[in-house]
Amino acid sequence: MLKGSMVEGARVRLNWWQQAAVAMGSAVGALVDPRRADLIAALGETTGKPAFERVLERMKRSPEGRAVLLERPRVLSANVGHAWDLPANTFGAAYARFMGSRNFSPDDRPPVRFMDTDELAYVAMRAREIHDFWHTLFDLPTNLIGESALKVIEFEQMYLPMCVMSVVGGTVRFNEKQRRLFFQHYFPWAVRAGNHCTDLMCVYYEKHFDEDIDVVRQKWGIIAAPKKV
Repeated sequence: MLKGSMVEGARVRLNWWQQAAVAMGSAVGALVDPRRADLIAALGETTGKPAFERVLERMKRSPEGRAVLLERPRVLSANVGHAWDLPANTFGAAYARFMGSRNFSPDDRPPVRFMDTDELAYVAMRAREIHDFWHTLFDLPTNLIGESALKVIEFEQMYLPMCVMSVVGGTVRFNEKQRRLFFQHYFPWAVRAGNHCTDLMCVYYEKHFDEDIDVVRQKWGIIAAPKKV
């Protein structure tokens, strides 16, 4: 299994004012073009170091989280491709259907650039790479409402400032019908779902690919999204 190659040499060390400048520029750029995954990633890194440090400490206290930190699995095609061959009822197969139906590749995530240590860089990369696992588990679409709802769950799980900014940016782009649907149904569900489930950063997802999707949802306290979109 490929491990921890976040392109260590490409990481950039910034002082406080450089971090602020990158964060501000990334925030403005992401609002202008929310499809810029690189800008969203930079925003998350430059504003999220304290949150990632807390996640790292939680992972160290969890047996499964420690295993993830020790082995540093990467969600790359070479490592998760076997999910496409698993029985239809399994978590791995559900993930494969989610990715295949949208023509997504797990290899498309931008590298981590602005974390101080390799350990924090891995935690930030892990949070980025398991995003589609969470889409699968919570049965959330990848439209504007689905992504905004998942950002609420991510905030409940990690307290990343970027998640709040993304939700605000997403709701600004809602039309009246979407805004009503989101705040009446998806926002309260996402707050409840994010609080009800286990600490999802401490889960070694790849070791559960062959388990029934409904069983893992029950085991991890996952409340699937309302069918309103």
